[in-house]
Amino acid sequence: MFVLPVLTAIGASAGWACGIVLAQTPARALGAFEFTRIQLIACSAVMAALCTVFDLWPSIAWDYWPHFAASSAFGVVLSNLAMIACLRRGGARRTELLLALKAPIAVVLAFLWLGEVLTGPDLAGIAMALSGVVIAVQANRDEGLETKPGTAGLVAIIGFGLASAACQAAGFLLLKPAMAAGTEPLAAAALRLLGAAFIISIASIWPTAAVRRGAELTPPLLVQTLVPGIIGYVVASSFLIYAFATLNAGIAAVLGSLSPVFVLFVLWLKQRRMPNRQALVGASVTVSGIAVILLY
Repeated sequence: MFVLPVLTAIGASAGWACGIVLAQTPARALGAFEFTRIQLIACSAVMAALCTVFDLWPSIAWDYWPHFAASSAFGVVLSNLAMIACLRRGGARRTELLLALKAPIAVVLAFLWLGEVLTGPDLAGIAMALSGVVIAVQANRDEGLETKPGTAGLVAIIGFGLASAACQAAGFLLLKPAMAAGTEPLAAAALRLLGAAFIISIASIWPTAAVRRGAELTPPLLVQTLVPGIIGYVVASSFLIYAFATLNAGIAAVLGSLSPVFVLFVLWLKQRRMPNRQALVGASVTVSGIAVILLY
């Protein structure tokens, strides 16, 4: 029973890694807001259809509706906006490093709110896995392409990155009491997406340049937009929500934060270029950390 949620959390990381690589072209073409809006609306419809087919709506513990609403607002909408702001100011490497902090944030929040306490080996495994992620991300550093922000810019980068990581951790953690009360993880994921789609649809009415579409939405571009959305929002998020329902929050969060490591190997398959030695060392440290979590 312990192995399945571990595999789903790791699968979520792999899914997000694939989604990140596939999303780059359509996100640049449409703009961040329109790209996110299309994905959320389409993926929430897919999730709603799945819950209807499998008759999962009756499982929802409606007493926890504030949790679902907060998870939609913080865990999806605000976390995405903060992540995009961090990405634009600091680049992919700094953003990945800061987002990896959602695991220790989830550990602290779970301890303070739910009283979850991790064992020594679990904490050691989490530390090793996160260290491996940091090493792997650092391996992608390109001094020639990466700009060095000033003090004010660095504060903004750190602020947006930490805000995104905290919102992501809180967004998943908010669903845990509802799932403990009997809500099926897939139904929780569907409600979360439906709420986020509603929020971003209302925001799109606001007359500002930030919500304007970039390129014209052609059928091929729509497909390029929907595929990473389904991989990320439908598959990966559902996997991680299931892991949060079953595992301690810190373990689920760290296993769901391994996408920077998986991205290395996705790019290897796509570009036929093997990761460098430092990246492979980081991946090895991450795997060792996962082994400690599983075996002790």
